Amino acid sequence: MTQIYLNKPWLLSSADYPEIEVACDIPGDNHSALLKAGLIADPYLQCNEQTVQWVGRANWSLFTEFEVSAEQLGSDFIELNLSRVDTVADVYINQHLVGQCDNMFRLWSFEIKDNVYEGLNHLRLDFSRSDLAAKQRAERLPFAVPSSMGNNQIPFMNSLRKSQCHAGWDWGICLMVNGIYDPVQIKFTKQARLLDVQVEQLWRDGSVDVVIKLSHDLLSGSPIHVQFGEHVLPVQPLADSGLSEARIHIAEPELWWPAGYGEQPLYLLRVTLDEQLIEKKIGLRKLELNTQADGVGSAMTFVINDFPITAKGANWIPLDALPSKQTKQRYEVLLADAKAANMNMLRVWGGGQYESDTFYQLCDELGLMVWQDMMFACSLYPSTEEFVANVELELSDQIKRLRDHSCIVLWCGDNEVIGAINWYPESKANRERYVVNYDRLNRSIQRVVEQHDASRVFWPSSPCNGELDYGDAWHDDSKGDKHFWDVWHSGKSFSAYQQIKPRFCSEFGYQSWPSLAEVKTFVPESDWNICSPTFEVHQKNPRGNSIITEMFTRMFRFPASFEQMLYLSQVQQALAIKTACDFWRANSPQCRGMLYWQLNDNWPVSSWSSIEYSGRWKQLHYHAKRFFAPQYLSFVESEEGLALQAINDSVSSVDLVCDLQFVSWQGELGFSKTLDINMAADGTERVWSIDAGELEELRTQGFFIAQWHSNGDVLQNTWVGDNFKSLPIAKAKLTFSVDKSTSAITLLSDKPAFFVHLESDAPGRFSDSSITLLANQPHTVYYLGDDFAAMQSSLRVYHLADSY
Repeated sequence: MTQIYLNKPWLLSSADYPEIEVACDIPGDNHSALLKAGLIADPYLQCNEQTVQWVGRANWSLFTEFEVSAEQLGSDFIELNLSRVDTVADVYINQHLVGQCDNMFRLWSFEIKDNVYEGLNHLRLDFSRSDLAAKQRAERLPFAVPSSMGNNQIPFMNSLRKSQCHAGWDWGICLMVNGIYDPVQIKFTKQARLLDVQVEQLWRDGSVDVVIKLSHDLLSGSPIHVQFGEHVLPVQPLADSGLSEARIHIAEPELWWPAGYGEQPLYLLRVTLDEQLIEKKIGLRKLELNTQADGVGSAMTFVINDFPITAKGANWIPLDALPSKQTKQRYEVLLADAKAANMNMLRVWGGGQYESDTFYQLCDELGLMVWQDMMFACSLYPSTEEFVANVELELSDQIKRLRDHSCIVLWCGDNEVIGAINWYPESKANRERYVVNYDRLNRSIQRVVEQHDASRVFWPSSPCNGELDYGDAWHDDSKGDKHFWDVWHSGKSFSAYQQIKPRFCSEFGYQSWPSLAEVKTFVPESDWNICSPTFEVHQKNPRGNSIITEMFTRMFRFPASFEQMLYLSQVQQALAIKTACDFWRANSPQCRGMLYWQLNDNWPVSSWSSIEYSGRWKQLHYHAKRFFAPQYLSFVESEEGLALQAINDSVSSVDLVCDLQFVSWQGELGFSKTLDINMAADGTERVWSIDAGELEELRTQGFFIAQWHSNGDVLQNTWVGDNFKSLPIAKAKLTFSVDKSTSAITLLSDKPAFFVHLESDAPGRFSDSSITLLANQPHTVYYLGDDFAAMQSSLRVYHLADSY
């Protein structure tokens, strides 16, 4: 046996609480173990967050045992391999200190041959308090380096290489977890170790040379075998070194494409040395980032296989605040839901974690491109030799682990750290010092990235206008990537999204409250009020409830109940993000990317997510499925009037038939036109328009609706000419019927109904929701879940005119 895995319950204990000894599943965390043992309340329920803070203010130990055979003991190397050790821990084998961990993002390997015995062995990790470790590191710095206390509840987190959001964020619970979140491996090797495998793709004229670079100990007779797809490749050892190389020319490779642009074939790579095996799945694709100057400024376009891609997606935060709950099954569901909404890119945000192998493997398979931030967010960070050296080791580990994933298209230095120089009193008072401090760390990050992966562009920060450009990327939309928060944080109207034309908007968002179904899982009915203690504990943005409520008064008639407030907040959120994406997509190719904040929640909370913690789709996610569709029709209003813009994000031309109608509020048809549209590959064109004078006559009389078919779905887009509160919308009477045999729900309304949304307490989702219903035209959607009876018994159908 070449390796053993210690993936089982370990023993969790604390010197601070001698009475505690409980089982702790590894991979896993201490909070989850204490919850399972009944020693803490569920931190996600009610106001329990504060009652569990004692756990993060204690020192913890994890202990297990393992057997070593006489044959294994005779190995030349015996290594203990650990990753995602959170965070500061001393590692003991049979009471001997064999290593120390101080960085959650490192891949740790400790040689333990001299410390293990034949038979039973003991392994223990003693974890130090993360809050005190962070404080001690901060106290050693030569000058103050401000941390993101607007988000974190624990100070000095920027001095510790731990997920920044563990200490809380403006959507996140504060749980200072400790544990080991990846499988623990003890590896036994005789003679030569197989250390690393890297794949390089050299493209020319549509063909590719696949170069497989192998790192190993000096070989002593044992051959290396390399198989790529169906090909067995000869291996060429480089003289007197621990390096070898295998190479194959593929004249007509099967190309890996982002979702919506093509398929995602993956070639299996197997490398063996003695009993050691490294396997990877490799997608062959050519990658470029076009940042060339143009008539507007400079481009920000990802080009895959020589074709310009419009990136559509969202920002990704850690799957769960309790790492034990970050399971493969949940990754599969959430990433599949991203693709189901026609997304093709996710941005792994810099305040979380370099994700698990499972995440990147699934993104490879699904065609979800990954914008990969390095793990720095919103704080300033030290640039001492000690800190930088630690970060360089972290980056080396992570880049080598991840660089062969075809899904990763960009390494980004951090999230909003350039901007943070302008946020804190210390850095505003001495900007030059903190710019130099930032540059030292950022340039070090760049050097490590370019050392280990020359195939991808290094992007210094998000947002950023480009290398060594520390300008105002928050407001300059002519180049680089942009974060646009003027609507949420600055209180501008939704029309502000239509006043900019970003090259790539990598963050923008609008909050909503959770659905009633979600609220039921963590709020007692006695607290069903947006200002109740429980509800406010689950709203981490200090102004969040006020912003949502104030915008109601601008756009809608005020909702009649708590339940309708929840519903309307999700209407409002969907309308905000749709307003941005409709306009920016219509401005392709000037805009080549839109990643809204955020895809997911890591606990039940009021937030900017489009998918709730339970996995339930908010109204925004249903809208995203439409406004991110490869073929889309967008209404664009200007001083000239109203136009319908056709957009085709595809490598081939597409024929489309659109039914365009103008309908009165009572449901009477005032205008109908069939548009036969031929959409060029990667094309956008105006396919219909009316002038401003005619539009003004119609503005308050009714609405325009465009409907078309795409990939088997019926898609629609609706335009109204004013805020909904000002429009004489009819009070529709809406009914529905269900058919268990087909999981169908058929909706019928006597008048036009807007944002018709289906919700139930059962798990699962619907094929469509938050739609416009035309009068007396039945519309059928389907329940996509496993418990039809529970869905039917709790089904609620909302619509806008019924909210007040």
